Amino acid sequence: MRVLGRYPTGYGRYAKSTEGVPEEMFDALQASGFTHFQQSGTGAIRKYYNYVRVAPMIQPLDDLGEAWTLHDEVAEPGYYAATLDTGIRCELTVGEKVAVHRYTFPASSSARLVLDLSCGGLAIDQGRTVPLRAHVESFGLGRAQGTVVMEGVPLSVYLQVHSPNWRQMLWYDRRLVEGGTRLDFDSIRQTTLRPFGLLFRGRALAGETVEIRLGFSLRGCEQARDNLLRECGDDEPSFDAIRARTAASWGDHVGRVRVEGGTPARRTVLSTAMYHSLIKPCFGDDESPFWPASGPFAFDVCTMWDIYKTQIPLMMAITPNRALDLLESLIRVSEEEGNFPIGYRMARGADRFFRQASALAHTALADAHAAGIGDLDWTWALVHMEADLRRLYGEDFFEYGIAYPITHTLDLAYGHMCTARIARALGDKRLADDLEARGRLWVNAFDPRTGLLRDSEFYEGGKWNYSFRLLHDMRARIALAGGDDAFVAMLDSFFGFGAEPVRQPGLRPSPVEMAEGFALNRFEGLNNEPDMEAPWAYHYAGRPDRTAEIVHAALTWQFGTGAGGLPGNDDSGGLSSWYVWASLGLFPVAGQSLFLINTPAFARAAIRVAEGEFVIETTGHREHPIGADGVEETPPTQYVQSATLNGRPCESTHISASEVHRGGVLHLELGPEPSDWGRSNRPPSLSDGLPRGTPA
Repeated sequence: MRVLGRYPTGYGRYAKSTEGVPEEMFDALQASGFTHFQQSGTGAIRKYYNYVRVAPMIQPLDDLGEAWTLHDEVAEPGYYAATLDTGIRCELTVGEKVAVHRYTFPASSSARLVLDLSCGGLAIDQGRTVPLRAHVESFGLGRAQGTVVMEGVPLSVYLQVHSPNWRQMLWYDRRLVEGGTRLDFDSIRQTTLRPFGLLFRGRALAGETVEIRLGFSLRGCEQARDNLLRECGDDEPSFDAIRARTAASWGDHVGRVRVEGGTPARRTVLSTAMYHSLIKPCFGDDESPFWPASGPFAFDVCTMWDIYKTQIPLMMAITPNRALDLLESLIRVSEEEGNFPIGYRMARGADRFFRQASALAHTALADAHAAGIGDLDWTWALVHMEADLRRLYGEDFFEYGIAYPITHTLDLAYGHMCTARIARALGDKRLADDLEARGRLWVNAFDPRTGLLRDSEFYEGGKWNYSFRLLHDMRARIALAGGDDAFVAMLDSFFGFGAEPVRQPGLRPSPVEMAEGFALNRFEGLNNEPDMEAPWAYHYAGRPDRTAEIVHAALTWQFGTGAGGLPGNDDSGGLSSWYVWASLGLFPVAGQSLFLINTPAFARAAIRVAEGEFVIETTGHREHPIGADGVEETPPTQYVQSATLNGRPCESTHISASEVHRGGVLHLELGPEPSDWGRSNRPPSLSDGLPRGTPA
């Protein structure tokens, strides 16, 4: 759905805002039509797709672009419906490479179905996408096709319209092209763009429906037609069949995590989080416009910085084949373009978003190799992993052992360690030793006087946000901070234990107000990628009770079922994936094939994994009571007292990813007070084996 003025995170009625409360632009949700290929809760990335707008109208073509208020909205996985204030009921569903629309018109002597192929982006500053080249061809009898080249990518569509003998025409600049069957544009610029597309027009009886089916491809109109025919057939309306098939597929995927207990609201939020976690990345099998080979093409990885900590580990657990497809696609991008992407959209350019981070694909590849997922050519993968470590900021890291912005030093040291593990497993000891030595240079990023990162520029955060990453040598990291007590005190300060609540900025906050907030050096929220893993840093200092308190508060107070039910950008599902793991009482440490254990939000949960089920069950779990007024009350935090894994005592606060992927039963005994469980048996660190307190 295309909503005018839509905030990049999907707030719809509000203006773009990166600080404070966004301004409301419209009194109600409204739409100028329905488009295809949407981002999922991303920030200001200046690339929002929204291609091929379909606008059902009873007004003249001159009114194309007018926004109509939406009424009676219904949204389900794979289905959306709403009524425009013109009286047209709109329904949309999707398949793997097709979209099917069904419109029910009121009585009208001149109803219209308008396709705008020039449409792209959002109606916000710097949010519009203009096609470079295009062609549209009308075959008559409800058949047409076209291709628009957007940011170097040819998006082709083949369409069929089931309408009651309506006329079919091309249009340009809101004027009909009488008798024309083809439009061609060899060069389009911002200054020369005029809208263009197709129009179907005729008389509509009250309650009469029109169905339009669109097949898409990035490899031309012929493949778009094949995609449409494969999923929809050639003639009869197929809306209900496609909707049922898609609903069944979504039901299967969302059902791969099942829970028992909890309030209805919590179960709803979890199901919604599962849905959001699986919307992206987008895959177009056999659809790459950049290389001719068949196989997976992940064209909407936006971005790895958002998804590598939580979402990719979730894919590896419940959809391992798709996780493998993603990794294969990333390797192919590296082969074709020269480096692994931090973000990859429906546009060539793997070096975009490079400011966010470095070497993030290495973490996912290391996890997949350790877990034995799939049959990638790991020698091929290792070649690209090693080469990628020398690109962009990696040159400085290789030359000097440090790179600025300083967070890239942490990224690159971590990437070297992940690559070293694969090299060692493949028997290349010399390479592994060299990579591991460079992996220990993470220490260069820290100021030993403060125990925090060195002063630098920081992407969406500050040195406090980035200083609590779950490194591969947390034992040495804690020693650098002065030991367990000092490290815990720093974390307590970061999370605001014992401090006054932070006053939230309001509408149009001044630079002074924002600077005062940043100067507090406090936890910014789970939607801030550097902060996602910070609550679990307590595990490494022997304080899993603190993790339990912070995660419990976040699950209780920051997520809900209504508007504003997410504490910020969902970022392609990264935040929703955080919620799924936190609710299960697990947290993946990306790149280390490791899960940290915490108090779950449900009495029992089961994850469907490749080899069966991994079950998290509890004893002593307290449900959220419902008060006399029907409002959910907040119980106190619960703490793990003891644990068993497959019937054997589990004294540590971690288990391996392989143990989760194989299936089994993790049983947690919960209680109202912190216990000694997990205080001494810490998650593994690179320098384990040295006396505690000794620098690595």
